[in-house]
Amino acid sequence: MNALNVAEYMQTLGLQARQAAARMAAADAASRNRALRLLAGLLREQAQPLQADNARDLERAAAAGLAEPMIDRLRLTPKTIETVAQGCEQLAAMADIVGEVSGLRQQPSGIRVGQMRVPIGVFGMIFESRPNVTIEAASLSIKSGNACILRGGSEAIESNKALARLVQQALVQAGLPAEAVQLVQTTDREAVGQLIAMPQFVDVIIPRGGKGLIERISRDARVPVIKHLDGNCHTYVDDPCDIDMAVRVADNAKTQKYSPCNATEGLLVARGVAAEFLPRIGAVYAAKGVEMRCDAESAAVLAGVPAAKVQAASEQDWFEEYLAPVISVKVVADVVEAIAHINRYGSHHTDAILTRDHVHAQQFLREVDSASVMVNASTRFADGFEYGLGAEIGISTDKFHARGPVGIEGLTSLKWVVLGQGEVRS
Repeated sequence: MNALNVAEYMQTLGLQARQAAARMAAADAASRNRALRLLAGLLREQAQPLQADNARDLERAAAAGLAEPMIDRLRLTPKTIETVAQGCEQLAAMADIVGEVSGLRQQPSGIRVGQMRVPIGVFGMIFESRPNVTIEAASLSIKSGNACILRGGSEAIESNKALARLVQQALVQAGLPAEAVQLVQTTDREAVGQLIAMPQFVDVIIPRGGKGLIERISRDARVPVIKHLDGNCHTYVDDPCDIDMAVRVADNAKTQKYSPCNATEGLLVARGVAAEFLPRIGAVYAAKGVEMRCDAESAAVLAGVPAAKVQAASEQDWFEEYLAPVISVKVVADVVEAIAHINRYGSHHTDAILTRDHVHAQQFLREVDSASVMVNASTRFADGFEYGLGAEIGISTDKFHARGPVGIEGLTSLKWVVLGQGEVRS
């Protein structure tokens, strides 16, 4: 497909999306929920064919020498398929917020003024690797009454095409327009350039992928962008804390899965508990092959741990999102120093404190400048499904419109509504 054809193709997708968005905004909640339940059924029914399509992507990715964390993100396992199917059902069971009017107040003039929640319209989603994002984006788009144009990475093209076919099948069976969810069928990179420069058709762009992709989209887009650049998440082990709990949570936050953006990349430990906590977590990480990039104080404590992979941390390590079995480790004086470190080096994504001190917990919640802040829980919970949103379109570290996991509310807007009985302004 040459550049001219790509431009024409994307214009066609944009026009179809805009037309479908009007129909989706007018569709009743029952139809949209029916589409989601039908999609959940189709995903389970077609699990084996989906994995066959996914296997072709995995083979091609391995042959191309794609890094293991990227291949891991690409894999469509039975568990992944079941999770997105459950996400569709969870969304279908949730209350419909489209058309909801809030804050209705009577004014001295007699008019009543409030705000109505309405769909954004059309969003464009650009993402890499994870094919499950196709279903998460599609299901949230359907629930929120929007239309969307999805552009997945070329490495997942077969998986994404197969998933998109199921989405459109569910839409049609529910009496909704197939064009409400469209997948860009070409892997030509020019399609991305076109998608982010169509304000007449696209209301917002949501990039979900590596820092390079998101920086490019943010720089070149002619429509608003909901984004996060890094997932440099921290777990801070406070003094006092439950050491057994802290070991369990710090282990899970790092090793439950290495590739997601909510995995802990930096471990901060209060000096008062370092001698007790660090050898224990060091042994856990050593057994799992996790390399620890340490400051001098933590390295000294970890020196006696058999088989521990300890290296001296550089300044860059404090900023790093590894997405791999590597973690930075630093001993800090107290919660104040931990907060200062996180706000300086973190990516404002997700950070957790493990503590027995209620005052420290409240200070951490107030002062850490991140989209999700946690007390005594693994950072791996920073996820739309785990937050009860049904699914998420991505994580936003912006402060306007949407922040944190972006679910249904993040894909809607508010407009003012005025209810009168013939009032005129004097």
